[in-house]
Amino acid sequence: MLDIAEVAEKSGLAPSALRFYEKRGLLSPSGRNGLRRTYDPEVLPRLTMITCARRAGFTIAEISRFLVAMPGDAATRGKMAEKARALDEDIARLQRMRDSLDHATTCTHEPLVECPDFKRMLAP
Repeated sequence: MLDIAEVAEKSGLAPSALRFYEKRGLLSPSGRNGLRRTYDPEVLPRLTMITCARRAGFTIAEISRFLVAMPGDAATRGKMAEKARALDEDIARLQRMRDSLDHATTCTHEPLVECPDFKRMLAP
């Protein structure tokens, strides 16, 4: 078992975030050691998924639904497909931005953001 401080350290999340996720139903402690919550080590991969989803723009409510989704849950699976499409669009936009910034590191156009190549790379 891991206490809340160990989970916080290993996950990079503050203990307050862990308590928040618990309050929202995303995590369940296994018990207590004195006043400290304890968690099964399997909480770490779950936290990795939650953190990844949060960084990708998922709401707590969406994550909560995904965590309990079953294969026959057509509505949640449809939402997952929508999110996957939105993430594809985000990835394409971020790749365009990365490529433009990479170009700007060697570009001699003044100002850099007015470079035709820079602008072209940003265009969808």
